This record gives sequence, C-alpha cells and structure tokens, in this order.
Amino acid sequence: MHTDYDVLVIGGGHAGVEAAWAASAMGARTALVTLSMATVAQMACNPAVGGVGKGPIVREIDALGGLMGQAADATGIQFRMLNRSKGPAVWGPRCQSDRHAYAAWIQHTLSQRTHLTVIEGEVVDILVEGGRVTGATVQSTHADGERFHAKSIVVTTGTFMNGQMFLGDRSWDGGRIDEPAVTGLSRSLQALGLTLGRLRTDTCPRLAADTIDYARCTPQHGDATPTPFSFLTDHLDVHQIPCHLTATNDDVHRAIRENVHRAPTRSGLLQSAGPRYCPNIETKIERFADKNAHPIFLEPEGIATHWVYVNGLTTSLPEDVQATVIGRIKGLENATILRFGYAIEYDYAPPTQLRATLETKALAGLFLAGQVNGTTGYEEAAAQGLVAGANAAASALGRNEFVLRRDQAYIGVMIDDLVTRGITEPYRMFTSRSEHRLSLRADNADRRLTPLGRAAGLVDDHRWEIFSANQSAVTEARTILHSTRKHGKTLWELAQRTQPTPEDGKNVDVAPPVCVVERSCDTERSIPQEHPTTQTGEATTNGDSTSAPGSRIPDPGSRLSQLTAAHPRAIESLLVDARYDGYMVRERQSLAMLADLEHKLIPRDLDYRAVKSLRHEARERLAAIAPRTLAQALRVSGITPADITVLAIHLAKNTKS
Repeated sequence: MHTDYDVLVIGGGHAGVEAAWAASAMGARTALVTLSMATVAQMACNPAVGGVGKGPIVREIDALGGLMGQAADATGIQFRMLNRSKGPAVWGPRCQSDRHAYAAWIQHTLSQRTHLTVIEGEVVDILVEGGRVTGATVQSTHADGERFHAKSIVVTTGTFMNGQMFLGDRSWDGGRIDEPAVTGLSRSLQALGLTLGRLRTDTCPRLAADTIDYARCTPQHGDATPTPFSFLTDHLDVHQIPCHLTATNDDVHRAIRENVHRAPTRSGLLQSAGPRYCPNIETKIERFADKNAHPIFLEPEGIATHWVYVNGLTTSLPEDVQATVIGRIKGLENATILRFGYAIEYDYAPPTQLRATLETKALAGLFLAGQVNGTTGYEEAAAQGLVAGANAAASALGRNEFVLRRDQAYIGVMIDDLVTRGITEPYRMFTSRSEHRLSLRADNADRRLTPLGRAAGLVDDHRWEIFSANQSAVTEARTILHSTRKHGKTLWELAQRTQPTPEDGKNVDVAPPVCVVERSCDTERSIPQEHPTTQTGEATTNGDSTSAPGSRIPDPGSRLSQLTAAHPRAIESLLVDARYDGYMVRERQSLAMLADLEHKLIPRDLDYRAVKSLRHEARERLAAIAPRTLAQALRVSGITPADITVLAIHLAKNTKS
C-alpha cells in the first residue's frame, strides 16, 4: 500500500466524501481514512437530502462538481419542492433517499476515482514538522501504528471524537450506534494547540413499516413532476414512495412531562448544547407549551427495507417512555420499535480557530470540516468538506486558495458565519442567514459557481460542456426577452407579471414565469409585434417575421419556446431573474444601508416586538442585549445580516415619520 499522499482525509462521512472527491478532482493524490468502508456516506440520521436552506447548498455542491446532488438523484424515492407557497428565492428542493442505495452509490463512485485510495483504520496522531502537518499515524487490523505521509490533512470526524451515547440513565462510548468512538485524535489536536468543546445531537426512533396503521395517517406524496438536484440530471424517472403524516397529542405530552426528569438532558447526565432548530421532543413540549400537537413524519428508509424513520420525535428518553409515547400516537398504537432514539455527545473545535479556507490558524496544512466545526446536517457538512478538500489540495499543490464570499454562495455565508462569529449551539443553514438571498437561489447555483469551480479545477469537461450549452441558451433568451416588444413592453417586462412572493407571505402567485412569457406570445400572435432589427439595421416586418431578402429572423416567441424545450431549467432560472428585478433593486438599497452601521443608533426604548418581519429569536436576543448601534446588533450571537436589514428598514421608516 502506498503511504505517501498529497491530501489525507480523516473520516468517511458526507464531509469526508466531498473533501476526498474535491481533492482528487484537482489532481492531488488523496487517501480517505475511515473506520469501515461499509459505512462510508452512511445516512446516520434521517434518510433525506435537502430542504429549506439546505436544498440550495446541495445545488451549490453540485455546481462545484460535488457528489451529493447526483447521489440524491440516483437514489431518491420521493422528491418535493418545499416552500412553493413563497417566492423562488426560498424554495427548497428535498428528496427522501434510499439510505442503503445512497451509501452504495457513493462507495461505488469513489472506488472508480483516480488519485483516490480508501483506507480502513483509525487516525490516532497527526504528525507535524516545522509548523506544518506531515502526515498521520493510522491504527488498523493490518498495521499497528503505520505512518502515512501527507502535505495536507482534512479532519472530518463527525460525531466520533470521544463520542458518548445516552439513552435514559445509560451511557456508553460510541461514534454512532454499534460503532466505536475515536479516542486518540482529540488528544492529538489539543496537543497541536486547538481548543475543543462538546456538543450534542439527538436521534429518532425507527419503526417496522408493517406494524404501522397507515390508514390512520395522512399520506404525503412527492411532486407530480420531480425536480432533480444535479444540473447534470435531465429529468427524473422514479417510482415515488409516499411518506405519511401523523402528530403528537395531549396524551403524548402528558407522558413526556411526567417522565422528562428521566431524560439524560434533564437528569444532569448530559449537559452540552443541542441543536436549537431541531430540538428533541422534550424541549418542544416545554418550549411550545401552548401547542397541543406537533407533526410527526413517517419516512421510509428505502425500497428494500421495512425500517421507518420517525421524523419529529428526536429523544433520548428511557426505552419504556419511548414505547409509551409511540403507542399513544395515532397510527402507531401497535407499532414495533426497531431502534430507540438516543443522544450522542462529541468533541468539536470552535470554528473561530479557522481561516476562511477552513485551514486551522494554529497549524499550516490542517483543515477541519463538518460537525467537528459545530454544524449539523449532511448538507452543511458536505459543503464544508468540498471547500476544505479543495483548499487542502491547493495547499499541497501550490495553487491559489478557494474561498467563496457571502454574496457568491450560501456555502460562503455558512463558512463566514462559522469563522467570524463562532457558535454556541450546532449551526444550521437558513435562507434568512443571507443578506443576498434573492440572488443566492437554488435555481441559479450553476451560473454563480460552476465557472469558479472550473477555474479551481473542480469541474470536469462533461459538466462544463453542459453548463456552456445552457449558458449559450440563456444568453440568446436574454437577448430575445430584452429586445422583443408587445404592447410597448419587452418580454422581460412581461415575465415580471408573475411577481415573487413578498416576505410577509401574502399575494402568492406561483405560475412558472416561462408560462407567463409563452402565454403572452401565444395569445398575442396576431397582434402586430416589434421584432429586433437585423444586423443591417432593417426592422423585420410583422406577421411572418421577415425583413429584407436574405435577412430572415425566427419568431421570437417560437425561438424562446425552442430554447425552453431544450434547456428548461436554465431558461426558467433566467426568467426568475426577471421576476426579481425590482426586488433586487430593493435588496441592493437595503444592503447599502448597512455600510455605515457604526453610526446608526438604535433608540434605547425600541420595542422589538413592533419590528415587522423580525424573527422571534432575533427579538429575544436583541431585547436582552439592547445594542446601541446596528453594528453592535450585528455582532450579537444568533443575529443574521437579514435581521439587521429588517431592523435598518424599520428604523429608517420611523425616522422619516
């Protein structure tokens, strides 16, 4: 076995997979070290990819040449576009995955990759010389402390570093259920100067599908026309399997309240912070005491398995309490529990110790990605893995660093949040975290990022050819839209007839903009229309769309339809640009208001409850801190640039009045 590599990736989760794929794409000799090849890319939590906030990240990973979007398309069993009642800027593509097929697809794809080797073993020590990593010591069944040399190392250990599991009053060491924890690496990182902390996450019970009374639940079907994640996927031809919806009730809440003291998070056994935005059921019952029901989603884990994931019921309550809770939920009265929910606590490195490249400030050549940086979710981990892998390869090969700005990608927003603000609880991506969310849409991720990925060496020829063809169509369509007029309006202006939804959620109109333009062309075919002039300056005539002899121009409506048929997603994305034109102007104006935040004073007696569109969490945090200026407000933990934009607009309006 070779022992010399450019990049060594530690951990085979979603971050590790994308890190290894990105580094090898750039030509770096890469090794992925994992405890077990069989668990590479395992979906340890819910069997799903994407969602609101997370879906755009998957599209960005794909646009940069990553694997997650392709894997989701290849192994999805249900596809839905979430948030369709709102504007396209906050739509969230999501798919229910076959968790076993997903891991198998990734493992097979990695096995075919040149410049990439997968090694089974545990990294117990990181080797350093002259202030830079030089390799790692790997413990395995084949070798006792074998040394692997590398110019860069990416740590993507997920929940495995000093992982400890909790279920009721029981606890045991483990990185995931039935998998060992990694114990030596934490000591090595601390010896290198890194500070570590502890975080927690909870899991949901799994049930046997044939013991669920689905007739008492509400089916949740996929979209009639499923939307792919990957820009390489033309269309999806998949037999979609329904999920089902049920809910908790007063009896369930009563059982939880009576036994909440037995949860390890309440008994004092487990004290680290868990994810605010995916709280366990015990926390939900307390935090939302006014609600008598919380939704429970029954999600099949695949086609060839009878395991069902109970989404919405994360818990580490004792087994007898979980059994009581499950038995009191409608449709689950006779359900068999295949695996009880549990909590896991693990080491993480506060991300303010990182640069924007995800390289540690303490040691050159050492990169961290995924849950080790305090994030939660497959998508956030995979995105960090891609960036860390690209920069690890760039460092090893002497190339330029790869950094995404906040205005370029949600990935850039996430990394900037992590390295500049740090975390107090596991970080999850939301569209509201971005002040540029009207332009950082899922539909235009390729236009934003594929050229950057190509320049970095992440995008291969096949993807670049598809992207280039789409962009040629977009350029031609944009010319038609701006230069062709009907009733004195350009087709670009007609595309604005269907406006995106305002942030307050009112006046919803979700008709596809392509339909708006094509409908205009079809219904107004007999109305005299102004076509673009020819290159000789002669205007085309009405009716048959002809000009001087030898200078024929196709009917713009027909040509637009042709482009749409050949490149539907690319043209749809262009027309969403038209829909958001006016809103983009307002966004730029709002952002301009942030330029002088240090001088924008906030009244001491401001009632944050009166600030329209401000998030509930933001109201709580700002009221508690009472910042003096908008700049100080932006530095408050948990406050996003979008919150400051809302606050700035409110202050400006009240100043004028």
